[in-house]
Amino acid sequence: MATDYGHGHGYGRGHGHVAGTGHRLPAALRAPFEARTWREFAYVLLGLPISVVLFTWTVTMVALGAGLLVTFLGIPVLAVALAGCRGFGVLERGRARALLGLEVAAPEPLRTRRPGPAAWMGALLKNGSSWRHALYALLQFPWAVFTFSVAVTFWTCGWTLLTYPLWFWVFPTYAGDGGLQLYGDAHHSVYLDNPFEITVTALVGLVFTLVTPWLVRALTTVDGLLVRGLLGPSPLSARVVELEADRGAVVDTAAADLRRIERDLHDGAQARLV
Repeated sequence: MATDYGHGHGYGRGHGHVAGTGHRLPAALRAPFEARTWREFAYVLLGLPISVVLFTWTVTMVALGAGLLVTFLGIPVLAVALAGCRGFGVLERGRARALLGLEVAAPEPLRTRRPGPAAWMGALLKNGSSWRHALYALLQFPWAVFTFSVAVTFWTCGWTLLTYPLWFWVFPTYAGDGGLQLYGDAHHSVYLDNPFEITVTALVGLVFTLVTPWLVRALTTVDGLLVRGLLGPSPLSARVVELEADRGAVVDTAAADLRRIERDLHDGAQARLV
């Protein structure tokens, strides 16, 4: 580790070593290169801009609609806000399906007793799923900022430090420094510039690189819970659908049994007549 007092500089050189890898690696070593890891990382990266748009839409439109409730425009604006949230919900379920492999059913459709804009707006405002979509927009934004910051920081630090032996020469060649500056002030500077320090730096980067995929996976697991819990069908509606399916199966079975009994009675009557 070179130190710099005043205007002096320390220099050093390191040698990279490329080791061959076998065809079968432990999961911890495979994780940084797996397609699943990069899909999850892409999910985190896309989450920030999408959440910004969704949060801005929801807060702006809901606040505007609430402020206009004293007029006849409040209800239509709120209905449009919730309709937009449901539209974003379709996008988010598709993103989770494509990048996380998470299958989330669409929420129950809107049911109106009569046609017309007024009935549609009333159904939107009374539907619990619409408000869950709005809640998702409010919760997803701070979570997306956090996950984006953590994932990008860990990925950047990991790969930067891991590959440090390959590019540390840039500092003495072009910057006039011995290497990556670990500490520095007006009188004292510390650089990572000798082979031991370069190797330790790369090992620290390796740890970051191996840990990051599992960290990102844990973060996207929380995303999956948000998508499933707030953008999918409610437990009550799912139970209703299940009961309707069971009732349909019971009705079909009863109808088949009735037809069989009628057929048996008909065949028995014909046999007695013969």
